[in-house]
Amino acid sequence: MLAMAERDHLEIVEIKKESHSAKEAGQRPVFNEIVEEIKSGKFNGILTWAADRISRNAGDLGRIVDLMDSGKLIEIRAYGQKFTNSPNEKFLLMILGSQAKLENDNKVVNVKRGLRARCEMGLWPCTAPTGYLNSTSKEKSCVVEIDSHRASVVKKMFEKVAYENMSGRRLHAWLKDEAKFRVRSGKPLTIGNIYITLRNPFYYGSFEYPKGGGQWYTGKHTPIITKELFDMVQEKMANYAVRGGTKEFAFTKLMTCGLCGSGITADEKFKKQQNGNVHRYVYYGCCRFQDKNCKSGYMREEDLIEQLANLMDEIHLDEIGMKERIKTEIERHKKFQSGLLGIKEKAVKAGDIDVRNYAKYILRDGTMLEKRELLSCLRSKITMAKKEVKIATA
Repeated sequence: MLAMAERDHLEIVEIKKESHSAKEAGQRPVFNEIVEEIKSGKFNGILTWAADRISRNAGDLGRIVDLMDSGKLIEIRAYGQKFTNSPNEKFLLMILGSQAKLENDNKVVNVKRGLRARCEMGLWPCTAPTGYLNSTSKEKSCVVEIDSHRASVVKKMFEKVAYENMSGRRLHAWLKDEAKFRVRSGKPLTIGNIYITLRNPFYYGSFEYPKGGGQWYTGKHTPIITKELFDMVQEKMANYAVRGGTKEFAFTKLMTCGLCGSGITADEKFKKQQNGNVHRYVYYGCCRFQDKNCKSGYMREEDLIEQLANLMDEIHLDEIGMKERIKTEIERHKKFQSGLLGIKEKAVKAGDIDVRNYAKYILRDGTMLEKRELLSCLRSKITMAKKEVKIATA
């Protein structure tokens, strides 16, 4: 193409290369640069190997044709073809671009059909889960084989949950400290991946593809566990969920530990007094994920709220988002007063309310849902250590 430019005395302003999917319009950074530079008059032509290199979707192709219609893009040169601002040549350009899109769409259909055919043959078309390995033989495409180093440990994971009532955290500690288990990347299995493994029916010989698609297949791979063992594990995990419940606290996932950088978790304690009254106390502290021996300590929720309220004048807030919430709350209150109580008062506007004072009010007197909604408007990062809350420094 450079030889062609030299032969035809074309001035090359800049050479741009891009290796990016052209499936969706507007997603190619270099292509977007070219469009903007043509609009600014930096150059008025494109030299490319073939027309379908420019666009493989209708959106990008339309942007190119619009530039030709406006006179900012005078010519597109391909090997053996050229396209100018004439009806016939633009029509041919659109046909070639549409043909490229058709080829892409057909490839997607063919790939999906091929994957479905593999699944119907009992073959797994993706990366093998922990405990299995993808076959390296070209004659055994999509065949998964038992991983002799990890399969026995995976089986023990199911057995320990089914017969020893191990929780996810206990199982994680066993894998890390006793079994010294590592996945193929050399890293330990995380708690999240432990639960994914325990819920995966692939290990007893069945799989769904695509996930959530509702199509189930019987695999040709060798099962690591039995269906009965898998069902026992699912029942145990369901019982854990019912017995333990899922408790939500207002200020979790907001702060990190100022000493080790772990997340801040919460727990509740109940204390029964001599007169029969029961008091509930919520404590926040480091989850010790990064450092099991972290000395950050715990803080009562009431103390945490007061410290957060005192920090409201310094914390960065999404004030626009806050005002929208205030506006919604005012409208809800007005409807309550006028509709149920028949009271009409002077209209209050969101702009009349100080955002930070409103935030302090929510922290002290709002519901848990309101407090969590408030937290979504915080832009500052908060740390907690040794019963003290601070704004994290960059």
